[in-house]
Amino acid sequence: MALSIGDLAPDFTLAGDRGEIRLSALRGRPVVVYFYPKDDTSGCTREAIAFTELLPEFEKRNAVVIGISPDGVTAHAKFRAKHELGVELGSDPEKAVLEAYGVWVEKSMYGRKYMGVERATHLVDANGKIAAIWRKVKVAGHAEAVLAAVDALPA
Repeated sequence: MALSIGDLAPDFTLAGDRGEIRLSALRGRPVVVYFYPKDDTSGCTREAIAFTELLPEFEKRNAVVIGISPDGVTAHAKFRAKHELGVELGSDPEKAVLEAYGVWVEKSMYGRKYMGVERATHLVDANGKIAAIWRKVKVAGHAEAVLAAVDALPA
């Protein structure tokens, strides 16, 4: 079931390459949760770099940026080091968080159907509610659009 704006964001605790990431521990701050298919692929790399480049602007607004994929913490650490990423990277190999946010979906490529991650972003407000959702994200300009949505949150 897909989430809607105004829903309480499903809490999660995930292993990250820099330690545990718990959404509820970030209450009181805006949190950008972006879901991506795989570390070190072209679109996912561009997206992570775009969020990293804007990270100082997100931090000025007290916002946290978390990228989540099914990849393990070792893959995340290599991805971070190779591209000098600053965003948090959460590992969800069991796909529990991906399913809770409705982004583990059936996809199709060359007529073959398979399960995979839909590139999507959820902006969680300081009260833990979903303030904005972007589905089937196109990477170009996305991080800037999310930053603008953070700016639009009530103080």
